[in-house]
Amino acid sequence: MNILVILGHPNPDSLNAGIAQVVCESLAQAGHEVIYHDLCAEGFDPALPSGEEGRGAALPPQVAEHVRELTQADGIVVIHPNWWGKPPAVLCGWVDRVFRVGEAYEFVGEDGGEGVPKGLLKATTAVVLNTSNTYPDREAEAFGDPLERFWKDCVFGLCGVEDVRRRTFSVVCVSTPEQREAWLDEARALVLGAFGQVE
Repeated sequence: MNILVILGHPNPDSLNAGIAQVVCESLAQAGHEVIYHDLCAEGFDPALPSGEEGRGAALPPQVAEHVRELTQADGIVVIHPNWWGKPPAVLCGWVDRVFRVGEAYEFVGEDGGEGVPKGLLKATTAVVLNTSNTYPDREAEAFGDPLERFWKDCVFGLCGVEDVRRRTFSVVCVSTPEQREAWLDEARALVLGAFGQVE
C-alpha cells in the first residue's frame, strides 16, 4: 500500500517527530511504500493565497505534489499536537491548500458548493496520532473532543475516508522516558493494525 504520513510539529526533537519516525519505519518494514512530509522542516506555507482556492487554479509545484500524493494514497497518517483544540497552523493550512474541490471531494449534482459533498479520496483508512498536555478527563469535561470532530467528520469523512482511527497520547509534559517508549510502541501497533503487513 501507498501510505502518506504527515507531521505537523516545529520541533524535530519532539515526541511527535519520534512518533513520525517510528510510524515511517514500521510501515516500511511491513512492506508499504511510505511518502513522508515534515511540513515545518520543508517550509510548507500554510497561507492560502487569493486565486488558489478555486477549482482548476494554477498551483505552486510543492502544493500540486501534495495534492497528487494525497489523492493517490491508499492510507493516510497524520501526527500533530493538540494546540488550542486544533492542529497547528501549518497543518490547518495544509488542509486548506491540499484538500481541494474536484480532487479530495466534490459536490453532488449541480450543487455549487452550498450542499452535500461527495468524497473522492482513494484512501479508505486514516490514522491520526495526537499529543496533549491535558489529562483526558479534564479535556473531555472542559473542551469535549474538537479534534475528533475535525478529522473524522469535517476532513476525512467529508472526503470519503470512512475508517478514521485516532489516539491521543497524554500528558506529555510530565511523561517519563519509559512512558514515551510505551507510546511509541503503541503508535507502531496502531498503524500496523490499520494497514497490516504487505503479503
